[in-house]
Amino acid sequence: MERTELQVLNPATEEVIATVPAATTADVDAAVVRATAAQTSWAAAAPADRARILRRFAAVVDAHAEELALLEVREAGHTLGNARWEAGNVRDLLDYAAGGVERLNGRQIPVPGGLDITILEPLGVIGVIAPWNFPMPIAAWATAPALAAGNAVLLKPAETTPLTALRLAELALEAGLPEGLLQVLPGEGPVAGTALVDHPGVAKIVFTGSTRVGKGIMARAADQVKRVTLELGGKSPNIVFADADLAAAAAATPMSFLDNSGQDCCARTRILVQRSVYDRFLELLTPAIQEIVVGDPLDERTQMGPLISRAQLERVRSYVPDTLPGIRGKAPEGPGFWFPPTVLTGLPEDAPCAVEEVFGPVAVVLPFEDEADAIRLANATPYGLSGSIWTRDVGRALRASRAVRAGNLSVNSHSSVRYWTPFGGFGQSGLGRELGPDALTAFTETKNVFISTEA
Repeated sequence: MERTELQVLNPATEEVIATVPAATTADVDAAVVRATAAQTSWAAAAPADRARILRRFAAVVDAHAEELALLEVREAGHTLGNARWEAGNVRDLLDYAAGGVERLNGRQIPVPGGLDITILEPLGVIGVIAPWNFPMPIAAWATAPALAAGNAVLLKPAETTPLTALRLAELALEAGLPEGLLQVLPGEGPVAGTALVDHPGVAKIVFTGSTRVGKGIMARAADQVKRVTLELGGKSPNIVFADADLAAAAAATPMSFLDNSGQDCCARTRILVQRSVYDRFLELLTPAIQEIVVGDPLDERTQMGPLISRAQLERVRSYVPDTLPGIRGKAPEGPGFWFPPTVLTGLPEDAPCAVEEVFGPVAVVLPFEDEADAIRLANATPYGLSGSIWTRDVGRALRASRAVRAGNLSVNSHSSVRYWTPFGGFGQSGLGRELGPDALTAFTETKNVFISTEA
């Protein structure tokens, strides 16, 4: 197969900043062989030694945090503040996972006639297919616990954002990870991604991306009964009840869907507001949207940068014709993939913008009548990833939290992802959970051993 190259563009300028050779099917085959050999030795190492190397990896990432952040700004268009947080998050994930290495315990189960124990063993080689919207942290979500549990990792970054992944692999070697244990395979999804999914030497696939592609991966993996963790799309609600602190809710709403230019599966893109306070909420929200600073990602005052690509820009535009009513902010003109912060109003609840994942800086405001109506609207989607509930009523907050079908909810805030807590979705938002105290066990096989005590 003829080798192709991936062009990496700066989304803010449209300039080509790098070209990277694309991995072929043969490259994937060779990487699996290297990873299998490296994993055998890694799994046999003392837990304390694995933990020590992972902590050293975290320290090396920390020493290069600014370099990684600037690379993320250039290849993904993230604001500098976000990119710095992301580099720090990779460091923290490695530290957190290292802490679990020596606590990956089995159990002793009481049984008659002997002793029964369980052993958690690594799966082997893990294929991680990372997205372009958060290239560094989401790659680390799977890579850190998989390595900590004794596995090798083959990481395929998105075609548009391979640079931070390649640099992290270099830093891993500098920190002392064995050759072949963490390999990066930049390449096209239908080639390198498919080869990873289909390879019999890859024990599990962790994929973050669109629901459409995730369904295809799940179907292909089924042929080998291969494990998958899927973190897919979202169309998350932001429910504002009449008794909420409206000023606080309106002030927090813009960045709940504008962070990373709306290219976030957790973005609260359906703003559901109780009808009795609907007009007042819009009065408060309008200046908050119009004051968002969109521009140069390297300017520390910037709150929102560009979209990732021309294709993504055209996708977002297709959902938002100029004739739709709403609130619009400002965005730069000229080179770069810019789209203004946009809140649409007066649309039916089944409008495409209200039910489909736009994956851009666009939200829809819909009124609701009462608590039951709010829950109905919140659940009127095949997705179930995240959401927010704004109310001063503790009982209502608990009722709504139980009733909304989503994996990650926040009350009077918009937090979705913390590495200390599990993350994942209901319905077509995915399968399995990442992060949290059980992250390492998702990369292990449980073996049961019975030892007879009878003569």
